[in-house]
Amino acid sequence: MAKSIASEEELIEQYLAPLASGYPGAFGLKDDCAILRPPPGSDLVVTSDAVVTDVHFFADETPENIAWRALAVNISDLVAKGASPHAYLMVLSFPEAPSSDWMIRFTSSLKDAQEHFGLSLIGGDTDRRAGVPLSVTITAIGTVPEGKMVRRETAEVGDRVFVSGTLGDAALGLILRRNMDAKRFAALTSEDRQFLLDRYLLPQPRVELSALLLKFASAAMDVSDGLAKDLGRMCKASGVGATVQLENLPLSSVAARIAAQSSDVRLMALSGGDDYEILCSVPPAIAEDFAEAALDAGVDMADIGEMVVGSGLSIRDAAGADIVLPKTGYDHF
Repeated sequence: MAKSIASEEELIEQYLAPLASGYPGAFGLKDDCAILRPPPGSDLVVTSDAVVTDVHFFADETPENIAWRALAVNISDLVAKGASPHAYLMVLSFPEAPSSDWMIRFTSSLKDAQEHFGLSLIGGDTDRRAGVPLSVTITAIGTVPEGKMVRRETAEVGDRVFVSGTLGDAALGLILRRNMDAKRFAALTSEDRQFLLDRYLLPQPRVELSALLLKFASAAMDVSDGLAKDLGRMCKASGVGATVQLENLPLSSVAARIAAQSSDVRLMALSGGDDYEILCSVPPAIAEDFAEAALDAGVDMADIGEMVVGSGLSIRDAAGADIVLPKTGYDHF
């Protein structure tokens, strides 16, 4: 039987404190508070998101995947603001004391994630709540040049609408993870299946785009609840409308093969959620320069439409007809 953690002190000192060693103001997690030292001339950008059992990950998910996902979804929010990751706090809430093996695997993956994204743990809390699902709540802190944070409510009429990477893979990965709709995936190779699962389980924030968003974007946010829902939010906040061409939505080669047999895959690309790609609007005069700079940085950007006068989101097929979605994306409530 796996050995359980005996005390909160053991959990912090043995497993969590090493994650704070890269940030002097964290004091090795030996104090109740930390000191933040942002670079001169920078604003702090703060975001917070939680991942919870049976909501954001499966009860039998590996501690490695839980750790990576918990940090990555928060980094995605920072990147969309043009911010560079700086530090983070974490609240761990367990239904029962975790095993030492679970903590070793969890913190090892978290160490890999924070080294990949370039930040350190600086504090947080741990507790045990019997009967309550495991949850990991991250508060991520980034830095951005003073007054330059890219907001979601500053899109303008005429801006081109871009989205990074590909859409719909995570939604397909979730279906696959649930062992549903086996016929849809019958022709896929094991590599194809793993690609879709990884897109769902292990989000990859587009950290390469932070500086480019500061330079080119008029507005930006990440796509977490579905492109249609999140673009609708940007439109509402900015007081504009948007027109999106369905055929311009970027699909991976795997999703495209499935789409050839399943007409609903492009609708998943609109409303599936869990993509953690970057959605942004760019003035038309510099749109081509933005796309080229992003490609040079290793990220494909798809021009999917335009910000227009009015309100709401219009999605059009190749014939120009409006598409009505049964749902626009994920909503906790």
